[in-house]
Amino acid sequence: MLEIIEHTLIDSIKLLPFLFITYLIMEYIEHKTKEKTKETIKKSGRFGPLIGGILGVFPQCGFSVSATNLYAARVITLGTLIAVYLSTSDEMLPIFISEAVPIPTILKILGIKLLIGIVAGFVIDFVLHLINKGKQEEEKIIDLCEKEHCHCENGIVKSALKHTINIFIFIVLVTFIINIVIHFIGEDTIASFLRNQPILGPIIAGIIGLIPNCASSVILTQMYLENVISAATMISGLLVGAGVGLAVLFKANKGIKQNLKITALLYAIGVGSGIIIGLMGLTF
Repeated sequence: MLEIIEHTLIDSIKLLPFLFITYLIMEYIEHKTKEKTKETIKKSGRFGPLIGGILGVFPQCGFSVSATNLYAARVITLGTLIAVYLSTSDEMLPIFISEAVPIPTILKILGIKLLIGIVAGFVIDFVLHLINKGKQEEEKIIDLCEKEHCHCENGIVKSALKHTINIFIFIVLVTFIINIVIHFIGEDTIASFLRNQPILGPIIAGIIGLIPNCASSVILTQMYLENVISAATMISGLLVGAGVGLAVLFKANKGIKQNLKITALLYAIGVGSGIIIGLMGLTF
């Protein structure tokens, strides 16, 4: 047990400077572009899924929350919202960068998520347009009170430090649990089970992705880096994962049945895409 704890702490502490630098850069970029990003997605119109998917790829604090509130006010379409959810990777990118994952691998994974998000978004909007043709949706104006809890107003250094500490704690806990499971069950046993389950693996990953905070992306990314799950399985969970966006959806958007349908749609697209990627044998 002491060896597992020591191994977990050493591996995690090595990531601290890389995580802080990455979050510092992200906070600076967000601080400079936050309002412009929101205005861009508001004015995206029929190109919403394209714009939303592209903006979602770039890790921004609370962007899925912003998109959720905009959808609740019917400023953006459901297709745009789903595109944002699917393309958002939450904590995957900072962890990948801190773990020195090859740039081509990162770009391939982000590219696949972006493509799936854009295509799914346009298809959803097209289908809804056909269904609602001739109907006029009642304009819905609500208070866009955004509860992003990023505290970016306190300064980018303080905010970046807070993000770093929070994710570091998550990484330590997740890595510790994974190491214990691997120690007692065996990495080869776990990996062979999940990797040889092109359908069950993505289904389980999708369930993990439904966790409404950054824990899901941390868990999935760390399991992938530990060679416990395949890239296809990880992508399934990351497609479903939308940070705290889903939690805000159930609070800001009236109609629990509609919210459940949106969640089920997101889950089906994420898991289905992961299964297809796995069956195609794509590697990263």
